[in-house]
Amino acid sequence: MDYINLGKTGLKVSRICLGCMTYGAPATLGPRGVTHPWALNEKESQPFFRQALDLGINFFDTANVYSIGASEEVVGRFLKANTRREAIVLATKVFNPMRDEPNGRGLSRKAIFYEIDQSLRRLQTDYVDLYQIHRWDYDTPIEETLEALHDVVKAGKVRYIGASSMYAWQFAKALYLADRHGWTRFVSMQNHYNLLNREEEREMMPLCQSEGIGVIPWSPLARGRLTRAWQVESTKRSETDQYARTLYTRTEAEDRKVVDRVGEVAKQHGVSHAQVALGWMLSKPYITSPIVGATKPHHLKDAVAALSLRLTPEEIASLEQPYTPHDVAGFS
Repeated sequence: MDYINLGKTGLKVSRICLGCMTYGAPATLGPRGVTHPWALNEKESQPFFRQALDLGINFFDTANVYSIGASEEVVGRFLKANTRREAIVLATKVFNPMRDEPNGRGLSRKAIFYEIDQSLRRLQTDYVDLYQIHRWDYDTPIEETLEALHDVVKAGKVRYIGASSMYAWQFAKALYLADRHGWTRFVSMQNHYNLLNREEEREMMPLCQSEGIGVIPWSPLARGRLTRAWQVESTKRSETDQYARTLYTRTEAEDRKVVDRVGEVAKQHGVSHAQVALGWMLSKPYITSPIVGATKPHHLKDAVAALSLRLTPEEIASLEQPYTPHDVAGFS
């Protein structure tokens, strides 16, 4: 395993992060209805946590909303029983609805102060290494959010703060205001980025490079679409993931060309599609640690193997050549 600093901080994270949305409780009922029907239960999840540790992964990312808290619970119980707290980097997120009531969501001072304590309780820890705003809150002044995040850092409950999908102008405004007021600055951006959606290359990635922000993309394999030949098989997740259908709406003539090109490069190297898709991402100087989910043993093995794959400039250009512009997706 390789390790890298998260942005300009001294925090070392593995170059592969285990995404924990997949783990928790299947078909959990939340304020917006049933969430994550494809999720693995606690017993089914544990082998993947163990495999991650065995592979040298020290970076675990979850969120309060995943399985409405159950993901944090199973992650917290396993890590407490099987590793030392100081040996791992634990990240979670806040913003999405947790309760069907006026203050049951968002990034107000009230919501942040309440939700960090609930996350710490579920994770069975005194602090979170990286606390991230899951989305931009249009109902709360960003100044209120930033000051509240600064205060939870100063209270010792959070070590670093990060952000997730938003417009580059919003992120730039947040960085500017933090600097202006002397508040804790965002150190990372968790955004939607993969070979099927490269719109973040236009503004967000250059901003992050310029400001020394660590980039930890979600859905680096496009919800599995980059791991196999075009529509060769369906999975429980592909059949039930309603959110994915809002992210990937391109016609076969557009996105299939990219998937086919991944297959061609994979065949030339004698490796899996996933290794090529992640190898391409890891070749980008602005990428810190892609967030990879795993439901089968080979998923994490492929992700770690991608660290050793060296694509030529010609192969990278070939993978990127079929791409066509997309609508913005994943900001809500």
